[in-house]
Amino acid sequence: MSVKIYHNPRCSKSRQTLQLLEENGVQAEIIEYLETPPTAEELDTILTLLDMQPRELMRKREAEYKATGMDNPDLDRDALIAGMVSSPKLIERPIVLANGKAAVGRPPESVLAIL
Repeated sequence: MSVKIYHNPRCSKSRQTLQLLEENGVQAEIIEYLETPPTAEELDTILTLLDMQPRELMRKREAEYKATGMDNPDLDRDALIAGMVSSPKLIERPIVLANGKAAVGRPPESVLAIL
């Protein structure tokens, strides 16, 4: 089983999710997404797997949300995805991909459903 986690080591939920994976014997590929953000295509696929729209996966309380204009209601899906790629801090975390499925680790236990 191939498992990826889009991880931010400074985030407690992300650390808890990674620990939960390890406790369940899962060796995940760790992608520190602030250093290596997903491409627009990868993010589009993740959103599809999550059955979410881009704004649902955005951290709207981050200063970058308004500073980059992502709060503009007229922005379409492609523009919002491009905004998350260029400002990955806006992406909710952690995101786990496994078995052709995706889950956001909030709460961390939610990722167990896709393993």
